[in-house]
Amino acid sequence: MLPSLFISHGSPMLALTPTPAHHFLRELGQTLRPKAVVVVSAHWETPHLQVSSSVKPITIHDFGGFPDALFAVQYPAPGNPELAQRLTKQLGATPVERGLDHGAWVPLSLMYPDADVPVMSLSLPSRWSNTELIALGEQLAMLRQEDILVVGSGSLTHNLYELQPQGSQIPAWVGSFAEWVNARLREGDRDALANWQTAPDAKRNHPTPEHFQPLLVAMGAGGSAATQLHHSVEHGVLAMDVYQFA
Repeated sequence: MLPSLFISHGSPMLALTPTPAHHFLRELGQTLRPKAVVVVSAHWETPHLQVSSSVKPITIHDFGGFPDALFAVQYPAPGNPELAQRLTKQLGATPVERGLDHGAWVPLSLMYPDADVPVMSLSLPSRWSNTELIALGEQLAMLRQEDILVVGSGSLTHNLYELQPQGSQIPAWVGSFAEWVNARLREGDRDALANWQTAPDAKRNHPTPEHFQPLLVAMGAGGSAATQLHHSVEHGVLAMDVYQFA
């Protein structure tokens, strides 16, 4: 049975820049070959749960100020409308036509560069509590038995106000939060993670919560047994951790 994953997608430039996280995701895709991917990205927030039913999701370049080469990248992975229809009914969600934002296509373009794995997106319901997001993941857990990979795409730390040059020293407040999360995940402490905003330096690492919340969905889908597959930090403050659940 496949695990679920939490992937820190970092800057959109991850798609083109040969950082440790870039290389790791390329290697990870060679070991995990699902029939399809269901992704919950920090970059598709909606008040209530939505499901992308697109047959051919477009590549959304939802950013600015980057090189033309990044805007030229296309990721033409097929959608999965049959699965979308099924999850719409199961989850009581609203079906919409929606492409792949960079939280989805950047990591998946590294893992599956041939764009030959169908991808279906679920929105991140911004009005839901942490407990409700974990429960959403639990409702997706059965997909793992069908060789469908559930991915939460966000960032373990995400304070864009304090970005530093690549290669900068990691501030103590980034390390303390990342270590707290790692310890709670290794312990399988769901109660603590459902209250992650009380962790050391949580607000400084996440001025807004949307980049941490996909981890809760992935944890719900995969169970409490977490393994840290990758850790690196980019721009001083973006922890690029990848976690596998079960």
